Amino acid sequence: MNKKRAIVIVIDSMGIGALPDCAEYDDKITYNTLCNTASKVGGLNVPNLEKMGLGNLAEIKGVEINEEPTASYAIAKMKAKGKDTTTGHWELMGLVLKEPFKTYKKFPDELINEFIEKTGCKGILGNCPASGTKIIEDLNEKHHETKFPIVYTSADSVFQIAVDIDVIPLDTLYEWCKIARKILDNGYGISRVIARPYQIIDNKPTRIGKYRHDYSVPPPNDTLLNEIEKNGGSVLGIGKIKDIFVGSGITESIPTGSNKEGLEATLGAIKKGENNLIFTNLVDTDMVYGHRRNAEGYAKAIEEIDFYLSDIINELKEDDILIITADHGCDPTADGTDHTREQVPVIIYGKNNKPQEYGVKSSGVFVADFIRKWLEIK
Repeated sequence: MNKKRAIVIVIDSMGIGALPDCAEYDDKITYNTLCNTASKVGGLNVPNLEKMGLGNLAEIKGVEINEEPTASYAIAKMKAKGKDTTTGHWELMGLVLKEPFKTYKKFPDELINEFIEKTGCKGILGNCPASGTKIIEDLNEKHHETKFPIVYTSADSVFQIAVDIDVIPLDTLYEWCKIARKILDNGYGISRVIARPYQIIDNKPTRIGKYRHDYSVPPPNDTLLNEIEKNGGSVLGIGKIKDIFVGSGITESIPTGSNKEGLEATLGAIKKGENNLIFTNLVDTDMVYGHRRNAEGYAKAIEEIDFYLSDIINELKEDDILIITADHGCDPTADGTDHTREQVPVIIYGKNNKPQEYGVKSSGVFVADFIRKWLEIK
């Protein structure tokens, strides 16, 4: 492949307005992760994103319209059904699912019974939609008494297993997740099994992000990542990217435990200059703040990302393109704790990329097509 590079940063769940079919997902048309977060905190301080044209996409408190933006900008509407991480990321890389993943309010008895039998865990706690931080607080005492894993879900297509790793070893948690993945592959249609380890820190159950692991369904068809690999290129996945794609098309991976680690890894990879695609997921906006409905924390996370953009932009070479986008919404001002069905912003910056307004695109495939053209993949 040529020496051109694309750097894609997914600010997990930073949607920018409800999609027209949001009511099908029990969402309100007023849900808007980015705009509602900015309004809730009295405005965002994101000078780099403002220069790039973020404020041109919507009325975002604290972010002005820029008449001469340094980047191109667009809004992408997801074509596939769903509001989950896997569907959103796959579509960004050109794979649009024809059938949505299944979600559950309660996992069927036969599923749970098979899980208990094959893992030997003797029982479970939970089996309901829940906030991951709240359910471990609510059920931690029973978990310690029984040593049963805490199993829960959400409006996302997930089977999540939480344990205190001082009670149940981390390796056992991972093995239970692998068993669950095999069971779920038999017609249950669930996208991801997620290991949710936690420990008691300062007398409070606290999730340990660096030990989280996702066991996902593999993509049913090739994505842009596979195209790059087949053309002799390299793809670096940072954060949970490798898990989302089950390693398909990923030639190198750097797991992370926080946005800061992800941003540092991205900056380091740009400086190295060894990959054709650097694909980063920054999960704190979603996992730590969106699901917890913490608008203040969400806003600070966006501002932290904006702070790093100064160094990231400075390290870009002439043939680099930087794309900042999202995979779905998780409005911290919304009801409940689940993802929200939203369109997403797309900011495209490059020293040799002429800024322009792309308007509203029919799907996130716009991102894959742009990268394909930039890297000259046919």
